[in-house]
Amino acid sequence: MELIKRIPPDVVRRLGYYVYAYVNPLDGQIFYVGKGKGQRVLSHVRDRAETLKVATIKQIRAAGKQPQLEILAHGLRSAEAALQVEAAVIDALGLPLLTNRVRGWHSSRYGRTPLEELIALYLRQPVRVREPAILIRINELYRPNMTPSELYDATRASWKLGPKRERARYAFAVFEGIVREVYEVKSWLRAGSTFNSAHERDRAPRDRWEFVGRLAPEYMRRRYINRDVGGYFKQGAQNPISYVGIK
Repeated sequence: MELIKRIPPDVVRRLGYYVYAYVNPLDGQIFYVGKGKGQRVLSHVRDRAETLKVATIKQIRAAGKQPQLEILAHGLRSAEAALQVEAAVIDALGLPLLTNRVRGWHSSRYGRTPLEELIALYLRQPVRVREPAILIRINELYRPNMTPSELYDATRASWKLGPKRERARYAFAVFEGIVREVYEVKSWLRAGSTFNSAHERDRAPRDRWEFVGRLAPEYMRRRYINRDVGGYFKQGAQNPISYVGIK
């Protein structure tokens, strides 16, 4: 099968913004989802980066075939609409089945998300943290419906921290400013000291830290989970860490 080299201009106009999929003809599985307009859907066949997506395309071609390109939705009125649909599709299929490196854009807002998390996100009820704590933003690792152990591992390692960490009694898992879980910190160790399902132990930077602990008391979890602590982070700051009640 010969791969389409260019989409005719009239078809481009009719497609508008769209969401597309790359399908592996060897097993019929979607392995990449994207969004765009114009010739965007064709761009990946020219990609030379060292990614799983490119490796999959090479494997398909080595078998004498080409990836199948499918349009999942088209005629979308804006780039934002395409981003929303892409996020929902990626969440529905699940990252383990795709070569996408991260979840879709703003998938916490527009992708597959538990109702209570959406309510917390849109209500944005602020809460004042009363205990000495370290707030940890896990935006890149978090996904809805994580298991308790996955959320714990994503929160506890591995972070670049100073001596103030030792004075934090609690650690908050924070995603997009909303508290997802609260842990009682028992001790801090060099990153990679313990097994962690979210991080490769042998590659943990030695200047980073991880904690071991347990769930905070139930009254604290009721007080903080699904409440907004975004005000404790400076607007635009990239640092995922904020100390509260610690000098």
